[in-house]
Amino acid sequence: MTTTYHLNVNELSVELLNSIKAAFKDKTVDITVSESMDETEYLLSSEANKKMLEESMQQIKDGKGITFTLEEFQKKYGA
Repeated sequence: MTTTYHLNVNELSVELLNSIKAAFKDKTVDITVSESMDETEYLLSSEANKKMLEESMQQIKDGKGITFTLEEFQKKYGA
């Protein structure tokens, strides 16, 4: 079993450790701590992704965006 926790360092607590202990009863686990990349930084980290996002934002500014309600989205895409 693999579980990933994404949280602020201020949310670390004894309760979190206890929940990990309960989830992995008597197993050996690996715990790796790394700084998370901001979502915007991540999306802009690839040149291809950055170009696509910039083009999409320009389309919105130019009035070429597509708008729909949440209900329309759910109906069309089954989400």
